[in-house]
Amino acid sequence: MTDSNVRIVSLIPGGTEILAAVGLVDAIVGRSHECDYPPEILDRPICTEARLNSNASSSQIHDQVSNLLQSALSIYQIKTDVLEKLQPTHILTQDQCDVCAVTLHDVEKAVATLIESKPQIISLQPNLLQDIWADIERVGNTFGVDSVKVIENLEARVKICQHKIQGLSLNEQPTVACIEWTDPLMVAANWIPELVNLAGGHSLFCATGQPSAILPWETLLTTDPDVIVFMPCGFDLNRTRQEADLLTQHSDWEKLHATKSGRVYITDGNSYFNRPGPRLVDSLEILAEILHPEIFQYGYKGTGWETL
Repeated sequence: MTDSNVRIVSLIPGGTEILAAVGLVDAIVGRSHECDYPPEILDRPICTEARLNSNASSSQIHDQVSNLLQSALSIYQIKTDVLEKLQPTHILTQDQCDVCAVTLHDVEKAVATLIESKPQIISLQPNLLQDIWADIERVGNTFGVDSVKVIENLEARVKICQHKIQGLSLNEQPTVACIEWTDPLMVAANWIPELVNLAGGHSLFCATGQPSAILPWETLLTTDPDVIVFMPCGFDLNRTRQEADLLTQHSDWEKLHATKSGRVYITDGNSYFNRPGPRLVDSLEILAEILHPEIFQYGYKGTGWETL
């Protein structure tokens, strides 16, 4: 069991979910403004704030992000005064994406001003499912809690998916485009191609473990995927529907095979696909349900995903 003097600040939603999964929810004393799951952490003080307006349009958010990154400013600001009060023993952050969370550099800078407590910084670097298992194990080891059951349970759910799609022939595996941003149009990468392939689809445009890339309209049209799944970074189901609706106004939208066959879907990317933690396995199950409703029925429809 963990030492009751452990005081963890988690600055990354996936990290918060990992802590909760291994039973450390009570040790979390502070969180980022994006850490919203599990619900019992919502009363913990918020230690970061965004420097951009998430209610702006996709293209405006993209521009704000680009400008902030070019000026070497982080997109998120750490509230050092809150950290100072919380006196954490550990801070959980990531080194994966400057857009998605507080950067390691920012945390180190903020921690340097914390004269009193010298918190240990744990930086997660997830790109693939295997990395997430490793992150869960590392968090478990750091705090002396057992993570074996958690990892085994997640791996078992992945194996169930793999087992159920074994009999599918190649032409029963639809080609899939996962849209991570709509303006500019970007495809989801990192762990997403891996999830698509595990769910019995054929991932287009991106290699597993690579950063997300901009997708020209022409490429989308000429490749003409069987299935299009929207999972914009940081957006819930309603906001995703708004974003997808804007894209459907494009003059060539009706020409797409996925549009004609009614195989365009929206998801809650913020809860699932964009967040490298235990719920990536839920994300896999959501994709399995979308791609092969004849095989999978987990019950995520209506909360995790919907047909556009």
